[in-house]
Amino acid sequence: MLENATWKPPADIDPELACPVGPVVDIVFSRWTTPILWTLNTHGRQRFVELERRIARITPKVLTQRLRQLERDGLVVRTYHPEVPPRVEYEISDLGRTLAPLFAHLAQWAAGNLDKVEQARHDYDTQPAPEPSRGPGTGVRVRQ
Repeated sequence: MLENATWKPPADIDPELACPVGPVVDIVFSRWTTPILWTLNTHGRQRFVELERRIARITPKVLTQRLRQLERDGLVVRTYHPEVPPRVEYEISDLGRTLAPLFAHLAQWAAGNLDKVEQARHDYDTQPAPEPSRGPGTGVRVRQ
């Protein structure tokens, strides 16, 4: 499982370049990508209006943009049916389906840890502010 996975990048490489998950996070975890992929994986092939109904707060413009990007990334397949009126359907691709275990692990992590995150936020927000100090030579106060 993931808790046993270890990976240590070389120390002399820029962390932004060394982290192999950075591009994955950029692709998969943008604001609306996760709900779109989750919906297509859960409910199968969907027409645009069905996706719009299932993901209630997304605007048509943003849904269109995200679907195009996901199609470009190979995570979603768009099928055009030349009938009257034309019909377009979207489904998660085989490549997109390979993300299901990742989402399952994240859902498991969320179930076991989001309450701890909320508690940590509460603890942080309710603790007294530390005595302010000045940043070196800047005259700016820095929270420690």
